[in-house]
Amino acid sequence: MSEGGGLPGGAGALDTRVAHNARVWNYWIGGRDNYGVDQRVGEHVVTMFPVIREVARADRDFLGRAVRFLAAERGVRQFLDIGTGLPTVDNTHEIAQRIAPESRIVYVDNDPVVLMHARTLLTSAPEGVTDYLDADVRDPDVILERAAATLDFTRPVAVMMLGILNFVLDSERAREVVRRIMAAVPSGSYLALTHPTFDADLGGTGNIPAMTYWNEHATPPITARGRAEIAAFLDGLELLEPGLVPCSQWRAGPDSPDAVPQFGAVAVKP
Repeated sequence: MSEGGGLPGGAGALDTRVAHNARVWNYWIGGRDNYGVDQRVGEHVVTMFPVIREVARADRDFLGRAVRFLAAERGVRQFLDIGTGLPTVDNTHEIAQRIAPESRIVYVDNDPVVLMHARTLLTSAPEGVTDYLDADVRDPDVILERAAATLDFTRPVAVMMLGILNFVLDSERAREVVRRIMAAVPSGSYLALTHPTFDADLGGTGNIPAMTYWNEHATPPITARGRAEIAAFLDGLELLEPGLVPCSQWRAGPDSPDAVPQFGAVAVKP
């Protein structure tokens, strides 16, 4: 399971009868922007796949480390965060603008609850800009066209795709989304991603029955992938150290948490 939204089934009127990923994820990380149906489905997934809460926390911690790395060590001042999820503490713009107040951030999602909160919570430092696009990850051209009103695509952009490609069930289509977006940003841009895996060495086999249950009782449908499939999203980019690793252990230091069945990586466009 994973954080992102921005897919068909999210846009339109709020439907509290069916569990939605952005709200269930919010429940797993201790948020309050969820409903009874989200809590019930979330708890059932926990009984099937107890590590999911650790995955959720690890994914969120990866976001913080990746944004700090990109802003502080790589000098990135523009972020395109696709599959934002519900706003919580230390969102991308808060972390980036704490380091560089002039940073410009565009969020992309299309869940109505995310949209409702984004309009009120995703504010900006006076020196920078924060914008929100109600758009579908499967429409990269729409995202790029609208994001260009805020971001300068002649300068490096950090594309954040945390827990979003797992909602694009067709792997070739998911790869094409990444290719299209990364083709539009200049050399020196970055891709940060996380993605759930079913790889047994990371305890990911439990993802299979949990995702089957999810796809029968919640929205949008989701899939996990193996290391090689996830690595393919980074084709043509230079993978930065420590490579494609469990997101809990990406640049986490000597006391890094246990590995979780969710890969994370940051790569730069040559």
